[in-house]
Amino acid sequence: MTTPHLTVVDHPLVQHKLTLMRERDTPTAVFRQLLREISHLLAYEVTRDLPLTTKVIDTPLQEMEAPTLKGKKLALISILRAGNGLLDGVMELIPSARVGFVGLYRDEETLQPVQYYYKVPGEMGDRRVIAVDPMLATGNSSAAAIDLLKKSGAKDIRFMCLLAAPEGIARMKEAHPDVPIVTAAVDERLNDVGYIIPGLGDAGDRMFGTK
Repeated sequence: MTTPHLTVVDHPLVQHKLTLMRERDTPTAVFRQLLREISHLLAYEVTRDLPLTTKVIDTPLQEMEAPTLKGKKLALISILRAGNGLLDGVMELIPSARVGFVGLYRDEETLQPVQYYYKVPGEMGDRRVIAVDPMLATGNSSAAAIDLLKKSGAKDIRFMCLLAAPEGIARMKEAHPDVPIVTAAVDERLNDVGYIIPGLGDAGDRMFGTK
């Protein structure tokens, strides 16, 4: 499923690995490895339209004009803490990327984001920016993170997540209609405390074994 604002990556390997991650009894180490593997596959989609230029190179047989990435190196932005699980996998695919971090946590009573850290690369306006966070639930933290990135000059932004709720997609579309979302699945809804249903629980806790 693809619209201008939302791409759901329905590749069989993505869906199979996501099912394994959803299972309650999947161990922390396996969950972490699966998240890294899925992030590779999602990263292919989120980078599909990167601009290219050409340069002249010498192959073992002859000179040729060959495609190469154009412009400044990408900026990968992890929305802490759970974003680091996706970040690791994307960095394996794009090791030259610059990396930044947005520290936000959700107030469990108001469901609103609270900022505690922010550090991003320079020249954000000249880079493709990929913000990563496994769960797009209420969308409040994600929208707040994109607000901060735009204040730093970012103009070309993509948001990559593992799971999304319809409420989070709507919130992001309202706040940032210019930021496409790439995800592995859109689940049914949020429950009364803002968790994605059926979901997979708290991605950060399952990734780091903290609950």
